[in-house]
Amino acid sequence: MTVVIKVGGARAVDPAGALADVASLVETEDVVVTHGGSTAVDETLERLGMEPEYVETPSGVVGRFTDEETIDVFKMVLPGLVNTDMVAQLQGEGVDAVGLSGVDGKLLHGPRKSAVRVLADGKRKIRRGDHSGSIEAVNTGVLESLLGAGYTPVVSPPMAGADDGEITPVNTDADRSGAVIAGELDATLVLLTDVPGICADPEDESTLIGSVVTAADWNRLEDAAEGFMNRKVMAIEEALAGGAERAIVADANADSPVERALDGGGTHVQPSALGEEV
Repeated sequence: MTVVIKVGGARAVDPAGALADVASLVETEDVVVTHGGSTAVDETLERLGMEPEYVETPSGVVGRFTDEETIDVFKMVLPGLVNTDMVAQLQGEGVDAVGLSGVDGKLLHGPRKSAVRVLADGKRKIRRGDHSGSIEAVNTGVLESLLGAGYTPVVSPPMAGADDGEITPVNTDADRSGAVIAGELDATLVLLTDVPGICADPEDESTLIGSVVTAADWNRLEDAAEGFMNRKVMAIEEALAGGAERAIVADANADSPVERALDGGGTHVQPSALGEEV
């Protein structure tokens, strides 16, 4: 079994438990770690006197608008600060970890999106000047070579964005980065975040949706997702449609979070949920 673990970058997420679990898991499984770093990026922007900007798409998905200055901060913080620290922590746990960005070897590759549709003041508008991209290809050869040699890849944005025949680093969603990698590797995707999973009522953890097997279950999941959780649902769909074995959303701060997730904790989505029209 191959496991792709995405460690969330929210302020409330402590990655220590997940990284300790990776140390145990790599003894028997191939593991790829992916991560975001939204909090670290926002904090760096604020120290530089810049205001982080988030926008909402017409479909209700919330995401970051990445202008030219912001992508420079991304390049500095994600592969530089967050990825390096995570690799060092894994090495401290005895894991032969290797840090990569999506640009390395064109690991994550696709077109740059310079304009995005947003919802502002109740109106649909076009925002230009964005530095983000949609992943259309994964260089699995890079990952398979590292895994075959006993290394654990740790992958972060940015991705390699194609822009008028040139390659430029652009932002891409970390959940969906993990999703496309999991799909290409036929892996189990584990999305670790700061909540127990996806709940029917986001304010009530007792309404956790534990198992998603049918199209009806999937519709219930989509209805329950709000705000940033919408992106996780999109990532799950992309992973399963791409060939992932299953997808899990679970609590990064639980005891042994990866082990607990693989043993049934959190929200588990099976490919059969997409087997019917959803």
